[in-house]
Amino acid sequence: MTDRALILVAAGRGQRAGGELPKQYRDIAGKPLLAWTMDNASQTALFDRIILVVAANDSWAADLPGDAIRVTGGATRTASVRAGLDALRESPPAQVFIHDGARPFIDRDLIQPLIDALTTHDGAVPALAIADALKSDDFTPVDRDRLRRVQTPQAFDYAKIKAAYDALPADASAHDDIAVAREAGLTLAFTPGSERNFKVTWPDDFAKADAMLSPRKLTITGSGFDVHKLEKSEAPLWLCGVEIDSPYTLVGHSDADVGLHAITDALLGAIAQGDIGDHFPPSDPQWKGAASDRFLAHAVTLAREHGATLRHVDLTIICEHPKIKPYRAAMRDRVAAITGLPLGRVSIKATTTETLGFTGRREGIAAQALATVEIKA
Repeated sequence: MTDRALILVAAGRGQRAGGELPKQYRDIAGKPLLAWTMDNASQTALFDRIILVVAANDSWAADLPGDAIRVTGGATRTASVRAGLDALRESPPAQVFIHDGARPFIDRDLIQPLIDALTTHDGAVPALAIADALKSDDFTPVDRDRLRRVQTPQAFDYAKIKAAYDALPADASAHDDIAVAREAGLTLAFTPGSERNFKVTWPDDFAKADAMLSPRKLTITGSGFDVHKLEKSEAPLWLCGVEIDSPYTLVGHSDADVGLHAITDALLGAIAQGDIGDHFPPSDPQWKGAASDRFLAHAVTLAREHGATLRHVDLTIICEHPKIKPYRAAMRDRVAAITGLPLGRVSIKATTTETLGFTGRREGIAAQALATVEIKA
């Protein structure tokens, strides 16, 4: 197999990006930008060695994960690339790829064409065509068909690019590695670039990269429905964890809180974990008279264990009695407390059936609920 090394150049200060930290150490989607580049490069499984070139005073580099070989860079990109190439001198690879640490979206689709190109050329570079019309500063048209947007990694025969850098004056500062290779007369090829492979340069680029690197999330809604019988009793009537002043009570194995039962089933449905009876069977005496907030709290914990975050609850209570409006604020407060939701994401409504059916005859109360969760795709 061809011995292949990657040099990640990350010794710059990134002043155009703003911020107090050098841009390569700023957090994007939960970890430093440079860590994303290192991880994605490693995941290609195409490099035998990775050389990380950082500035002498970059204490942040010590906290980066991975087994890349750390090398101290120079005052210019050219000096830093020299340092990376020199680090490979004692055990030279056949091929070397030189990549900007601030381009985190390196992948196999980008690298494989470069590898293929090195079978016939001394060097290769990914590039993109230009779609926009181009003008010079005096509005003279520029032929965009002869221009390319050049990216990294730039790939080379190691011995030849090392010799090209060694031939440069000590204080040289080349625009990029292809410029050095061209000056040395190496044969070069373009390979397909990628719009994803952009260099994080400006402040707005951080938001773009964060959106691309953050885990994709799915929004899922589950539904729940429950009914309990009403009967006259001195026992308390519970709805949504609130005791209602009423001559009636709801009949059930637990406290028969039809509102919390419907929400619990909706949440269990959203995470595909059965229904309330699966978790709290009415045949089990330990749940006799149990407060239903325990059921909903269990469903919230279960959702969290399955990687889901509850985002919204919408409950409709269907009854002629009791009147829900006087208790609605207390119900919303209680459901918010049980679920951990902000109050603004707990909706509780009520309606009647215009005296029709069992709810219209005050024989029972029905409730239907929707629970919306967010889960990683």
